[in-house]
Amino acid sequence: MQGAEKIRKRLVHIYGQEKGNQAFKRIYPILESFPAKAKVKKEYFSEKDIVLITYGDSLQSADASPLETLCLFAVKQLKNRFSAIHILPFYPYSSDDGFSVIDFFTVNPELGTWEDIQQIGNHFELMFDFVVNHISSKSEWFSRYLAEEKGFEDLAIEADPSMDLSGVTRPRSLPLLTEYQKRSGEPVWVWTTFSADQIDLNFNSINVLEKMVKVLLHYIDNGARMIRMDAIAYLWKQIGTSCIHLPATHEVVKLFRDIFDLTAPDVINLTETNVPHDENISYFGNGKDEAQMVYNFTLPPLLFYTFVKGNTSILSGWVKKLVLASSNNTFFNFTASHDGIGVRPLEGILPKGEIDDLIDIVKKNGGQVSCKQNADGSESPYELNITYVDAMWRNMGKPDPYHAERFLASQSIMLCLPGVPAIYIHSLLGSRNWEEGFMKTGRARTINREKLNIQDVLTALDDDGSFRSRVFSPYMSLIAIRRLQPAFHPNALFEVLDVHEKVFVLKRSGKGQTVFSITNVTEYPVRLAWMDDDQQVMKDLVNGQVMHTEEVLLAPYQYRWLVPKQ
Repeated sequence: MQGAEKIRKRLVHIYGQEKGNQAFKRIYPILESFPAKAKVKKEYFSEKDIVLITYGDSLQSADASPLETLCLFAVKQLKNRFSAIHILPFYPYSSDDGFSVIDFFTVNPELGTWEDIQQIGNHFELMFDFVVNHISSKSEWFSRYLAEEKGFEDLAIEADPSMDLSGVTRPRSLPLLTEYQKRSGEPVWVWTTFSADQIDLNFNSINVLEKMVKVLLHYIDNGARMIRMDAIAYLWKQIGTSCIHLPATHEVVKLFRDIFDLTAPDVINLTETNVPHDENISYFGNGKDEAQMVYNFTLPPLLFYTFVKGNTSILSGWVKKLVLASSNNTFFNFTASHDGIGVRPLEGILPKGEIDDLIDIVKKNGGQVSCKQNADGSESPYELNITYVDAMWRNMGKPDPYHAERFLASQSIMLCLPGVPAIYIHSLLGSRNWEEGFMKTGRARTINREKLNIQDVLTALDDDGSFRSRVFSPYMSLIAIRRLQPAFHPNALFEVLDVHEKVFVLKRSGKGQTVFSITNVTEYPVRLAWMDDDQQVMKDLVNGQVMHTEEVLLAPYQYRWLVPKQ
């Protein structure tokens, strides 16, 4: 099917025959006028792909703008290790650390300029956030909605506050509707899924769709290789439903994919849906028509649980069930991001008591717990707010001798799983909880979003004895090794080997290479009888050691990447 007709049919599917054709007449000329980019990549991803996740101002300097500082650090420290940088929302905003966008088209001047973004793009591929569900109440768009200007009159979703909306799934424990006043003096209640400052956009409106398609093309035009569909699961609203994962939401995601395929076929559509695994992977569609990548949201909390319990059984069982819709899909593997560690993805995997154990450890280690509102009006834990480094800490009232090693062991597992690894800057730099920041803002997520002085960071990285250096240096070595192994291609074959409950063993095979990733998740030494059919001489890619594999020895939290010795 030709691109134009495919998009027309998609719009008709979303809006119905008459309205869909109207939408096509407004949307398609915009696509036609866009300078389409040619397809240059043979495949969407490879074993060399590793993404850094960072705010535009995570690193700060008195001598340069935050984006200039990020660029200088990345070029000097991260080149030939990371392939892409996800710069979290760098637009002007009014709240939620960037996710309440005032203007989708501009760079926050406190961070830098589009030229700074493009300078980073000269060295790394770029990922941008498409904050598609909502816009700031301080935005010009919303002001024009309140003024009832033509083209903006249906921007927001209005609802009667007397209606029963208790069945709507919420990621927050805040009122769903917020009252505003139009310029005429008329009060209006609008849908605000995330906060009173974040006005949900009405995608049932062709006006809204047209505006957001222009935003999407603007990001592609400014160099985005990957587009993160923020909070996409909540996009379409239909009263009387849960308003999450609705069929129309999936159709809009497919529409965006159609637009990418037509205008920029190398661009990757990444959906961000912090929900149980089966719901999450539904955004792969049929493998070719929706997202190319989805966040592997189950991994961070399940890996945390694995190291808390010192037992790999549940992790191994879960990894065995990982399935990709096609070779055009893969997982976006991560253990930490700007948000906390999601709890919902553990639903159906761990009983409530085990999740409560994780919550207790997070609190003991100085973290916080965020809750969500359920359909019945009750609240339940939604997110554990803590740096992943401190989630891996054993707070025993005395120094933890294995803190760095335990954290790095968790990252070794993440790096070996099928998918593209993504590493939050505070994990790479070994950051601890920013308790001062949390006390200052009162927001739980601040604990994982410290702004760092670049000179302090560089000084710590140059000190071999500092905790930052003890994390950063071996982490960077692991990344360098990983990028050279064809068996770590995101879609290479994988097999979990059940050898010992204290050891996670993953066999990866592809392009003529086999790698055995072996990780001890405990503070005790472990001896393994070799788990493959043939005992052979192996080389450990991590430390260069050559060994006979009748027996494999693992020190506490040791990880080995073994390949047959040539």
